[in-house]
Amino acid sequence: MFTVLVLAVGLERVAELFVSHRNAVRSIARGGAEAGRGHYPFMVALHTGLLVGALVEVRVRQPDAVPALVWTMLALVAASQTLRWWCVATLGRQWNTRLIVVPGAARVTGGPYRLLRHPNYLAVVVEGFALPLVHSAWVTAVVFTVLNGFLLATRVRAEDTALARLA
Repeated sequence: MFTVLVLAVGLERVAELFVSHRNAVRSIARGGAEAGRGHYPFMVALHTGLLVGALVEVRVRQPDAVPALVWTMLALVAASQTLRWWCVATLGRQWNTRLIVVPGAARVTGGPYRLLRHPNYLAVVVEGFALPLVHSAWVTAVVFTVLNGFLLATRVRAEDTALARLA
């Protein structure tokens, strides 16, 4: 079942990439400029590594799934997916996985953005530890969380700089 869950999250990522590409093309056509391009390949590799790492760790280490942990982590994975798609819906055509800012576009402050500056990254953080822990893949959870912390420090700084140009 864990493999099915990870594959489902992987399919969700593919859906995100389709939405992202469509919105990125529209944003570039409207004069948008991409920022933070240098860290994007690392972000793709890290997120791919989360999925692959969780599957490999479970296959190699064969940890026992802890029922209480399974249900708690599944709930957190579901919550993170809900938050992620709330962010996508709120940003609409402005959302994509890259940092593309369209001159003159209004900064979105509704939906989850009225509560947090970067709610999508909260979803990423929660999913990053919860998904592997559904099946006790704690090595993947720790490695992803640490590397993602470094990535997010760079990403948030780049995003804040790009968004400041809208003000």
